[in-house]
Amino acid sequence: MSAERPDQPAFTVLLVCTGNICRSALAERLGRAFLAQRLGQAADAVRLVSAGTRAVVDSAMHPDSALVLQGFGAVAGDFRARQLDERIAAGADLTLTMTRAHRREVLRLAPRALQRTFTLREAADLLQLVGPEVRPTGKDLPERARGLVKELAGARSRRTAVTDDDVRDPIGAPLEVHEEVGELIAAVLLPILGRLADLNRGAVPADSASS
Repeated sequence: MSAERPDQPAFTVLLVCTGNICRSALAERLGRAFLAQRLGQAADAVRLVSAGTRAVVDSAMHPDSALVLQGFGAVAGDFRARQLDERIAAGADLTLTMTRAHRREVLRLAPRALQRTFTLREAADLLQLVGPEVRPTGKDLPERARGLVKELAGARSRRTAVTDDDVRDPIGAPLEVHEEVGELIAAVLLPILGRLADLNRGAVPADSASS
């Protein structure tokens, strides 16, 4: 596997939910573990961060979400929730929100981020529309990843309208709901991150990235 180092700043993926202690927190730490395994020393070319529209600032990950995360082989570690603000919203190369309401809040803070802001489920669908044959060019992984985001934005007009792009909020629900939400997040997030990892020269595409 290539240990390609980015010439540009890391490609930043922002994950957004409400409190930043369940959905986006789990997605951040699950995604980091996945990329570390896939990319090794090149993992720092993709930076995963998260925030909440009404964050429980400085709180640790919810215990049930942390338990679900552990079942995926990742750990919460030193995670602490933070509040979404204009700087965070504007600074991401790709923003993946858990609901359409979260997407609207991101765009309220950073209107110019429209072409790189999607719900998580929307981005997964658009990735399928773009197809695996599209290979953005660029001198490093971050530049090629930014090209892929442009392809996702361009595919929006080809996506059939859907009634529900949201990932359910498990807060206050039984552990089983946290498990269902975690499984959904993993099913849609990891193929997206797998596609980003495949943009690293020399990386061997994983079966999970195209499933």
